[in-house]
Amino acid sequence: MDDTTQTPQPAARLNADSVLPTVNTHLYPKGGLDVLSREEVARLRDASGGMHDLLRRCALAVLTSGSASDDPRAAQELYPDFDIEVLQQDRGVRIELRNAPAMAFVDGHIIRGVAELLFAVVRDLAYTAIELGPEFAAELQTSSGITDAVFRLLRNARVLHPGDPNLVVCWGGHSIGREEYVYTKQVGYELGLRGLDICTGCGPGAMKGPMKGATIAHAKQRRRRTRYIGITEPGIIAAESPNPIVNHLVIMPDIEKRLEAFVRMAHGIIVFPGGVGTAEEILYLLGILLREENAGRRFPLILTGPTGAAPYFEQIDRFIRLTLGEAAASLYEIVVADPARVARLMDTGIRKVREQRIAQEDSFFFNWALHVPLTFQQPFHPTHEAMAALDLHHGRKPHELAADLRRAFSGIVAGNVKEDGMRRIEAHGPFEIHGDRDIMQALDGLLRAFVEQRRMKISGEYRPCYRVVA
Repeated sequence: MDDTTQTPQPAARLNADSVLPTVNTHLYPKGGLDVLSREEVARLRDASGGMHDLLRRCALAVLTSGSASDDPRAAQELYPDFDIEVLQQDRGVRIELRNAPAMAFVDGHIIRGVAELLFAVVRDLAYTAIELGPEFAAELQTSSGITDAVFRLLRNARVLHPGDPNLVVCWGGHSIGREEYVYTKQVGYELGLRGLDICTGCGPGAMKGPMKGATIAHAKQRRRRTRYIGITEPGIIAAESPNPIVNHLVIMPDIEKRLEAFVRMAHGIIVFPGGVGTAEEILYLLGILLREENAGRRFPLILTGPTGAAPYFEQIDRFIRLTLGEAAASLYEIVVADPARVARLMDTGIRKVREQRIAQEDSFFFNWALHVPLTFQQPFHPTHEAMAALDLHHGRKPHELAADLRRAFSGIVAGNVKEDGMRRIEAHGPFEIHGDRDIMQALDGLLRAFVEQRRMKISGEYRPCYRVVA
């Protein structure tokens, strides 16, 4: 989205309850939503009408970027009268905003970066509804079909860059302490000095810090074409609103396609301290790399944090060795309190990725050769029955156990911050997770540590959405 026009409003007004100021306006997006046929615009209008509530929630998350809450219902309660509508125009589309948060505007004009992210919301939700609709159901039952769908979504979002490999995906928690946040900025700064771009889950905390550090380094190196890519999904975006540094936002249809987008685009991954969502991401990647088909694949993976985070990574490491074995532990390196070394290791690792991609004639911008099995691609719906049915026992192949452990953490993420999951917990009580005693003890210890270190929530008293049963 390169530009936008809008009808300015001279001043914000108070909403119906006279609590928070709001703005009414309309926008004409340019760049990705303006070159459309009448039929395409009509389909876009139909798609947005059929998913109006989802569009409204995602748009509100973008317009309240910077919020300190991770309750997806908080913004809706603060702005109950907000609405968005996509209207058909012969030259494209017009987006109507009513009672929009005034914090997204300056003197009646929407902040340009916020407008770009808002257009990305409309683009991705509409494209998903149109291009991944019922007629694609059979294709989405195959591994190659899902990978093709992920590729099309990323290509439509214009984030696939054909240049030399330089994209580092950074994972980590949205709820981290000041020391850890400053450290993520320091690592991002060192990456930026080496000409590396950043991709995160787009939210606050460890998702914002690397981008913020990289912006300073990129400015020093006079890099003008920089990428700060945020990849999210509808169930997460309302709880983890995009941070203001993101200049390319992509909304994938579900968590599994979001995770596949990360590993297909990444030339290397850095993991900062986090909670259950970060643990889910680690297990997802390790489960894939443990497959025989991916043996020998270059994929630099570094776990890092400040000195105070050393016990956190020690606990994560023990859990991985207990559940997935020493082979899994050999796939990553832990670096404590050394941002420059992290960046050097990543830069060296990406050079080796480049050499391997050239040798295997694989693209730089999308890792087609990486084998992602269907069990890692099919959406997991965390009902109480599905969570209780997870097979967390020894004797399984490591990648199979990793898949179910990933689902367990995914369910806890849903119970913590996704509106549907929170409602299930409120209606039926905590999820029950079953498995071998030592695995359950290690899992319970890890989750308790997350709670004690306040890695589950930004604010408010944490009430567990799970119960571990040996």
